[in-house]
Order: sequence, then C-alpha cells, then structure tokens
Amino acid sequence: MSIRFTTKARKGMVALTVAAGLALGVAGCGGGGDDKKPEASASASKTGGAGPSTQEGESEAPLAEMKGSNGLLLQITSAARDAGGFVTVGGNLKNDGAERITVPAAVRGDETEILRHGMSLGGATLVDSKDKKRYYVLRDTDGRPLTTTGFSSLKAGESIAVFLQFPSPPSGSSEVTFQLPTFASATIQISG
Repeated sequence: MSIRFTTKARKGMVALTVAAGLALGVAGCGGGGDDKKPEASASASKTGGAGPSTQEGESEAPLAEMKGSNGLLLQITSAARDAGGFVTVGGNLKNDGAERITVPAAVRGDETEILRHGMSLGGATLVDSKDKKRYYVLRDTDGRPLTTTGFSSLKAGESIAVFLQFPSPPSGSSEVTFQLPTFASATIQISG
C-alpha cells in the first residue's frame, strides 16, 4: 500500500509541475509588444454574423498550399515563434472537391497516445534540415495533441480554421518543412 501511495504522489507532483510550467508558458505568451493579433481580432469581430471568424493572416497570400487526398487542401497562413518556446502554425483545411469528404485518419499519425483522443492533425511534423531535427506536435498533460481536433468530414467547399503547436527550432532556423500524412510537404518560413 505504501508503494501505491508513493506512486500516486509522484504522479501528482509530476502533473502539478507540468501544469505549473504550462501556466507560466501561457502567461509569458500573453504579453504585448509589436504583435498584431489584437488588430486581426478586432477586424474579425467587426464582420459580425454567424459565420466563422477570419484567421490571422488570411487576407494575405498563404505561406504554403498543400494538396491532400480526395480534394483536400491545406493552406498555411501563419507560422509564428512564440516567447514560450514553441511555434504556432495556423491555416485552413478546405474541401476543394464537389462531394462531402471524410478526412483520412492518417492525418492524426500513428502514436497510441494521440489516437486515444480522436481525430486531430497530430501526425504533423516540422523538419529543420539545417539542424537535422524533426519536431512533433506538442501534447498537454493528458496526452491530447495541441492542434485542432474534433472534425471528421467536410462538405463540398467547406473550410475550417486549424492550428498546430510545435517545439520551437533554434532562432537561427527560420525555414522548415511542414509535413502532414496524405498531404504533399511544403517549406514554410517561421516569423518571430
């Protein structure tokens, strides 16, 4: 019984430490500076209506467009390095076909921990050729991927805003290759 109690206490301490680290990371990312996110949010809220809000950088040309199976198209509109030590990639996943498409399960990857949490873009990676490293989607303390989740299919012409968070490559590496199973790879520039 003593071993069981000790194991539970250790798990609790690890969870508390990770939660505190994430809280500090989030607090560090909330600072001001030259960030243009408030302007993008303000312009998105002015449009009103019941439709989906516009994503930051959407009005500009996408950083990359990647074609997937069955007419799926992933447009990457932003890739920003954050002060918390991670990179957030944003974009739109669109059904460019004429019929409803089921998003292939392969986009979630094949890691057991990610598969447990349903449909996501957890199979995505960033490849830093300069430093010869591959970065996988970050996960929270419960193993859920820090990416858009909960989608399964898209109607013809439908588009959903997506995001993915990765550990940040070194500041000298701003050009990386974005990879997602069933999609063509694309080289993107990280800002910040």
